[in-house]
Amino acid sequence: MTTLPDPHLSMVRPVTPRTPQGCEDCLRMGTPWVHLRLCLTCGHVGCCDSSPMRHARAHAATDEHPIVRSFQPGEDWRWCFVHEAMV
Repeated sequence: MTTLPDPHLSMVRPVTPRTPQGCEDCLRMGTPWVHLRLCLTCGHVGCCDSSPMRHARAHAATDEHPIVRSFQPGEDWRWCFVHEAMV
């Protein structure tokens, strides 16, 4: 069986984190976060699904930017919100 690469990987771009100090939306709203995710299409830094506001997932849905990577030190993985899978 052959596994095809996720088609959303074509949306990955070289990005610079827009708010390297934390979740862009939580910083604006004054809400806490648990872990951070970096949008690999635009550089938005959002909080993970374990965070109260789940801004990374919300950004993926509203901006149609499905691929993120962990923005946690020492972690190197990517996730597709559309397919709910590592890529």
